[in-house]
Amino acid sequence: MDRINELSNDIKKELLSHITPFWLSLQDRENGGFIGVVKYDLTKEPEAERGVILMSRITWFFSSFYIAVKDGLITDDDMAPYDYSSEDIKAAAKCAYSFVKDKCIDKEFGGVFWSVTYDGKPADSTKHTYNQAFAIYAMSEYYRAFGDEEALKIAKELFHIIEERMRDEGGYLEAFTRDFHPASNEKLSENGVMATRTMNTLLHVMEGYSGLYRASKDKEAGERLREIYGIFKSHMYDEERDRQLVFFDHDYNSLIDLYSYGHDIETSWLMDMSADILGDSEWTPYIRRVTHEMAEEVYNEAFDGTSLPSEAENGVVREIRVWWVQAETVNGFLNAYLRAPEKEKFLTAAEKQWGYIKENQIDERSGEWFADTNKDGSPVEGGDLVNGWKCPYHNGRMCLLVLRWAKERVS
Repeated sequence: MDRINELSNDIKKELLSHITPFWLSLQDRENGGFIGVVKYDLTKEPEAERGVILMSRITWFFSSFYIAVKDGLITDDDMAPYDYSSEDIKAAAKCAYSFVKDKCIDKEFGGVFWSVTYDGKPADSTKHTYNQAFAIYAMSEYYRAFGDEEALKIAKELFHIIEERMRDEGGYLEAFTRDFHPASNEKLSENGVMATRTMNTLLHVMEGYSGLYRASKDKEAGERLREIYGIFKSHMYDEERDRQLVFFDHDYNSLIDLYSYGHDIETSWLMDMSADILGDSEWTPYIRRVTHEMAEEVYNEAFDGTSLPSEAENGVVREIRVWWVQAETVNGFLNAYLRAPEKEKFLTAAEKQWGYIKENQIDERSGEWFADTNKDGSPVEGGDLVNGWKCPYHNGRMCLLVLRWAKERVS
């Protein structure tokens, strides 16, 4: 379809000319890994702490980029005008992977730290389930890209850490000390509540396990994915309102009336992809139904025709446009259209959202995206371009997904 090809070509240019050169430039040739903080004024802080989520997501991004090269979605000729090549992508992936492998894994107690110093010493030794899941996602993708058996071994070890140390009979717990005693969950709790379980952690455990299953067809990972779908159905998804609940106590009592538009539109395509990977005939029809319901609800409830606010608490909308929410909106609406082509409104919404990003979210000074913009599109000054959460995972993944979907899902 011409419109999807046009969208894909435009987004490919963004990936090649802006996002990728910016992140390639942040490799730390002396200490390994990547610089962990770049401020709004473009000041780099090479000796700042490095979030392990950031390091894992960079590993995932460059590994996934290299898979796109292997699959013919991107060529060296495409990259040549911007002075890098597939060998540079491979080197960047290895740089990130080696830092995670050598500096971020706790050799004494297992699992990955929350953050490390620039030269790879433990900084925040918290063990968070969310963080382990992203390391699994990264190691699995690195294995898919380069066939490195050590990466797959690490992914499976982290999978067993979660299953044996970070859950109970009811599902997945959140935060632990370095030696896996329960700890408070400030890192994944917001809006004035302290959650024992969160939708966000379950979502990304599902994502990590889906990546592991795609890489290895690990039977136990497949079984746990089915269990995760069951937790989502029983506790996370509000059938009456077609949206997810967010923060819970131990017994899955919801702690707050919070509608996270960004997480719902992300879940709408990510669960579909997980179902595609697992191929479970019993769960797939349910997942297809609820993910479409979520995309419809976000479109009707929150999308303003050009962009998506981040959330609403007790019905009050937070109007800031967050970079990752804008990226996931393109993914979610395009996925909804490709699964229901008669609903052209979703394609139009993806195009409009991409137009907002081009016009407002991209920081032309650096090539990276502003962390936040106001509803009118003006940047919120002071937000980091890089930190423990600000990474090439959401916007880079958006680009790679659109390229792949344009080739594989459009006849």
